[in-house]
Amino acid sequence: MSQFWSPAVRELTPYVPGEQPREKLIKLNTNENPYPPAPGVEAVLREYPVDHLRLYPDPQSLALRHALAREHGVETEQVFVGNGSDEVLALAFQAFFCHDRPLEMPEITYSFYPVYCKLYGVERRALPLDQHWRVDLDAFTPGSGGAIFANPNAPTAHGHPREAIAALLDRLTNQVVLVDEAYVDFGGESTVPLVDRYPNLLVTGTFSKSRSLAGLRLGYAIGPRELIEGLERVKDSFNSYPIDSLASALGTASLEDREHFDACRERVITTRERTARRLTELGFEVLPSQANFVLARHPQHDAAQLFVGLRERGILVRHFNTEALRDFLRITIGTDDEMDSLIEAFELLCR
Repeated sequence: MSQFWSPAVRELTPYVPGEQPREKLIKLNTNENPYPPAPGVEAVLREYPVDHLRLYPDPQSLALRHALAREHGVETEQVFVGNGSDEVLALAFQAFFCHDRPLEMPEITYSFYPVYCKLYGVERRALPLDQHWRVDLDAFTPGSGGAIFANPNAPTAHGHPREAIAALLDRLTNQVVLVDEAYVDFGGESTVPLVDRYPNLLVTGTFSKSRSLAGLRLGYAIGPRELIEGLERVKDSFNSYPIDSLASALGTASLEDREHFDACRERVITTRERTARRLTELGFEVLPSQANFVLARHPQHDAAQLFVGLRERGILVRHFNTEALRDFLRITIGTDDEMDSLIEAFELLCR
């Protein structure tokens, strides 16, 4: 530790992203989409006027926000965009959760949430999952300083239907409820249609998963105008030009090709169900998934050893070395050929 670090920095335990290997592996560890972005994205890359890069981008990102508003059936004023949903989440923590009441979240969920709590000095109240590894919506309390959870949850992959979250919002009326929908396009039900009914609902999303643009870093939030304005106030006090002009054009192009979007996510869903069946046949317990990954464990084989065995065979998955998840592997859904290679490797490792 440097002598120049502030006390707050000394106490941080940063988020650890999934490994980005330099060698060629079948990469099933960071929930990227196995298929390329919409063809229109490539067309924009080929045709984009380079001279535009000498100019600052639109600080309001209106073109991208217009496209997102059309896609989700909301008003442009109800849309906020940022550099990946992680940045949007970070701004939301600053805008809505930095006060003296604890923020409630599932004990097992996206591991960046506790990091933000530590960074911003937010007290965290962790709520256990139910017996089926689902987020327990009944555990959230009206007296908290806010609620945040992923739906479908990460890494357990279960998603609640919209009306179940509406019932939660009927109980939690005096705090912001943030629903992180990074994986909703792979079988979940979006809560965006609820934002006009509930003034405290904020929904976040990303282009990294179903839009195949993880390398671009685009995320967004949809909510009532008052919440969006809160995010804008924090953004404009930190970085008033978060979305560059090229990223805005590429993101807009990806939203314009609904046929490609639907085809890719349906392929992922079909492969996910096929993979879950084959893992079950090999003796794995596979949690039901509405995401582009599955969480699985084998009662007779150590997950850490399976992780190493797969890596030795050129396949990379995610192993969370925590007490709650040490028995599980999180497996991103790749192409059919990639998942066939995974199953073949497991057939050898689980004999």
